[in-house]
Amino acid sequence: MAEDTATSAEIDVKDLEDFLAEQSELDALKAERDELRDRYMRALADAENARKRADRDRREAENYGSTRLARDLLPVFDNLNRALSAVTDEQRAANAALLEGVELTLKELTAVMSKHGVKPIEAKIGDQFDAQTMQAMFEAPLPGTKAGQIIQVMTEGFMLHDRLLRPAQVGVSSFTD
Repeated sequence: MAEDTATSAEIDVKDLEDFLAEQSELDALKAERDELRDRYMRALADAENARKRADRDRREAENYGSTRLARDLLPVFDNLNRALSAVTDEQRAANAALLEGVELTLKELTAVMSKHGVKPIEAKIGDQFDAQTMQAMFEAPLPGTKAGQIIQVMTEGFMLHDRLLRPAQVGVSSFTD
């Protein structure tokens, strides 16, 4: 009977060693699985972030890729406006067809700019100066006005969607009571 006990103890130790080896292998496989799951989740997150970044970059390129062209067209807009404002009544009567063509060209240029997100900044005499969208070219005390009011609009400003393309250039009152 003593031999049976010794043999059975040896078998139990061997079974325990086998069980512990299998358990250790199982733990290693679980750790590897967890690591692979973590790497997979990180890869998914990176792919999603890359997709979102590419989508954002595409939208920005669509909206703001034409910034240089829009800036280059602003002097054309300014010159057409100056040409029309410099015309006297006498010249208007004598050159009505030519002036109508210039007006239509300016109107078409404005429509094309608007179609591509270029919008004028509303700056009128009497409005309050806005440092975010306007550039003060001079300051002068003008009776009947409050400090910070626009007293002259020299150049119209423009926004490209929600970004400043060119600030409106204005003169501002510095008059204080």
